[in-house]
Amino acid sequence: MPDAPSRNESPTGVSPPRGRRRLSAWFRSLGVLPVALAIGVGALAGLGAFTFGYGDGAAYLSNDPAACANCHVMRGHYESWQHSGHAHVAVCNQCHLPPDFIGKWVTKLDNGFFHSLAFTTGNFHEPIQIKERNRRVTQRACLGCHSDFVNHMLPVDESGDMLLCVHCHRDVGHRGR
Repeated sequence: MPDAPSRNESPTGVSPPRGRRRLSAWFRSLGVLPVALAIGVGALAGLGAFTFGYGDGAAYLSNDPAACANCHVMRGHYESWQHSGHAHVAVCNQCHLPPDFIGKWVTKLDNGFFHSLAFTTGNFHEPIQIKERNRRVTQRACLGCHSDFVNHMLPVDESGDMLLCVHCHRDVGHRGR
């Protein structure tokens, strides 16, 4: 009767390469959950990279207003901006992002993720509507550029009530929207 294969030999009697034995033992020692988690994270990272490339995500890192029109639901906003009174003085980022470095990139990341999610799943209002957090950013941009004209209308303290600029000037940035 032939001897049983040793722990390091396959049933055919041939030992796998030494590095392969270590890798196999390492995977067995990990268990199923960490391996499944690594596969899941890898799949999500791959899907995210594909979506970023397919959706021309790098364009959104620029200051070019045409990048905002990459998505069909924004085309009308882009075209109305081109015909607005602000087209010659401001681009999308100046009105829709905070001026500070950290705030700008946090808002871009936040909006990029949620816009991608909404547009991929089709779960958004048509026509697209500004979220409250972005409305506050836009209000601060209006006040920042037009402070000389509106300073007498500002509340005495920062927590005081005030109408949003777009309450009266709805068509300024996106005429007819």
